[in-house]
Amino acid sequence: MRAQLLSADRPAGIVETVDALTVVNIEPTAAIAPSADLILWSRLGWPYQPADLARLVEEDRAIFEWGGFYRTMADLPLLRPEMAVRPQSREAREWLTANAVFRQEVLDRLRADGPLRPPDIPDTAQVSWRSSGWTNNRNTLQMLEMLVLHGDVAIAARDAGGRLFDLAERVYPSDAPALAPEDAARERAERRLTSLGIARAKSIAQPVEPVDVASVGEEAAVQGVSGTWRVDRAALADLDRFAPRTALLSPFDRLVFDRRRLEDLFEYEYLLEMYKPASKRRWGYFALPILHGDRFVGKLDAKADRKSGVLVVNAIHEDTPFDLSTSEAVHHEIRDLARWLGLEVRGLPEA
Repeated sequence: MRAQLLSADRPAGIVETVDALTVVNIEPTAAIAPSADLILWSRLGWPYQPADLARLVEEDRAIFEWGGFYRTMADLPLLRPEMAVRPQSREAREWLTANAVFRQEVLDRLRADGPLRPPDIPDTAQVSWRSSGWTNNRNTLQMLEMLVLHGDVAIAARDAGGRLFDLAERVYPSDAPALAPEDAARERAERRLTSLGIARAKSIAQPVEPVDVASVGEEAAVQGVSGTWRVDRAALADLDRFAPRTALLSPFDRLVFDRRRLEDLFEYEYLLEMYKPASKRRWGYFALPILHGDRFVGKLDAKADRKSGVLVVNAIHEDTPFDLSTSEAVHHEIRDLARWLGLEVRGLPEA
């Protein structure tokens, strides 16, 4: 909990929070609020405002976006070696080679007129991108995505119209130190373990940001859980400093993102159900995991109805019946969420 900044001692600011968490998910679904905003609000509370994050990304360049996450610009050198080998699939590499002229035309257009949105850049691809999904034949967007992963292009800003792309040299600092791939990989793993406190040495592979930590930290066993873990020794030394509080977390929060780890360590079952038919949902379209102290105790099924100016509470699913103090703490957090969103609460039962 302390590694994830979920104790009563809240961090001082956005950059400090992103630095400690290492990554903040950018999933834009806004049934309540975009994931990045929920993650930062759950750590910072009332002082956090989305406009402050936008300023840090677009003006101060203290935070940047890569691979679907916000990261501090100080971590850019740790990602450069990985950028150099992206994209990794043979299909993507062959497509880039076949579209060498198109690639240069995209870069030239950004140099002349950037930052731009994908529709602002003509699709002059020599070979179309083929996919069974929504990216099929979206050649400009696909080229921009690959160039961002490779580090030639960067996401300069986001607004209601989506992402704005520009040359990386206009977004990233030019004096970032170069690191050997093995050194960068190890430091990323060390920072990941510090942000998680405890993690598996090996876990299910993730497309961009791993959830395991290889050999960093110290080996540990968790009573009642099979296999071995790696633990951040410094975190163990500070266990007595934990001050509990209650928090409502984004479904994309790093604490709940690894569902297997979540069940192993917390005995907490959770699935994001927005992709399921309504009739098959147990907890709701965008239910928020409820953390109380050092335990997950339930899920909040709520939706922000901004037209009506209300946060609609459909249900509070209690994994086990709440006692009075738990119920009061959860209700207080729901009201805080509504006030932060500028909404009134509707449907909140009596504590």
